[in-house]
Amino acid sequence: MFLFDLDNINNKINELNKQTLENGFWNDRENSSKILTELKRLEKKKTAFFKVKEELENIIEVNEMLLQENDEELGKELAENTKKLEKTIENMELELMFTGKYDKNNAIITLHPGAGGTESQDWAEMLYRMYTKWAISNGFTVKELDYLEGDEAGIKSVTALISGENAYGYLKCEMGVHRLVRISPFDSGGRRHTSFASVEVLPEITEDIEIEINPDDLRIDTYRSSGAGGQHINKTDSAIRITHIPTNIVVSCQSERSQIQNRETAMKMLKSKLLDLKEKEQKEKIEDLKGVQKDIAWGSQIRSYVFHPYSMVKDHRTGYETGNVEAVMNGELNEFMRAYLLCSK
Repeated sequence: MFLFDLDNINNKINELNKQTLENGFWNDRENSSKILTELKRLEKKKTAFFKVKEELENIIEVNEMLLQENDEELGKELAENTKKLEKTIENMELELMFTGKYDKNNAIITLHPGAGGTESQDWAEMLYRMYTKWAISNGFTVKELDYLEGDEAGIKSVTALISGENAYGYLKCEMGVHRLVRISPFDSGGRRHTSFASVEVLPEITEDIEIEINPDDLRIDTYRSSGAGGQHINKTDSAIRITHIPTNIVVSCQSERSQIQNRETAMKMLKSKLLDLKEKEQKEKIEDLKGVQKDIAWGSQIRSYVFHPYSMVKDHRTGYETGNVEAVMNGELNEFMRAYLLCSK
């Protein structure tokens, strides 16, 4: 059971409001900006709570009216509003589960195909499309940071920034290997193929999180971006690749217009990876300095997507499954995320 603690939110709002009235509050722009951002976030949550409360009271009132007098049109409207409110409450409940240190941060998501060439590269691109659709339909924004197209189809790798409150809280559930079973469109014999792709999710590092990096530990290369065109193309030698020599972590960015901007974004990506490594070091012995998940192959998948001989998407960690593969590939992932969050509590 997850309860909305209105008293706690009110106390936090009052405390933050007091800080805004202190002498010299506006002198420290960075601190005042953080406080105002947090204040705005809490006020938004409070407003959402009272809106839901008001809508629930309206539904109860209309339901009592229908008990007195049957009205078919009003009944249909009540059913629709009830369904919408139920979805809103479910989303609010999900947000109450985001208690992790970085859950409210933006998320950096990276996808890599497994072995299998074009087949796996196409699967990685399908997953990227799925996450893009999920993000947009849930009010997040997507900014492509690095994109390497496949040899014949699909992608060799892609990194994107998903921005919005609790982006990492949601997407951390997707970290792992994803398996696809289907009749391959690239096989002239129409045979069934199994493909794998890995999804890495890291929180974007905010300014208040300090990660020390020795400049001597970095190798920085510039190169000309390559891509399929449109948002992926960048004709100048402005793309940046940074290698952290002690850990051999490599990050790349080609989305910005200048080397300086790409370097700044790549450094944020590197800091996120180093933070993830630091967190892993605290929890377990380092067997792999990069902290990457299992091999992108059989037996390591967190979720399977079966297109043939039947339709099913099943999460192997929670047991949650659905036969509506098309809806999942169009970004309907919240139930999978909800099941994961409930199991992890």
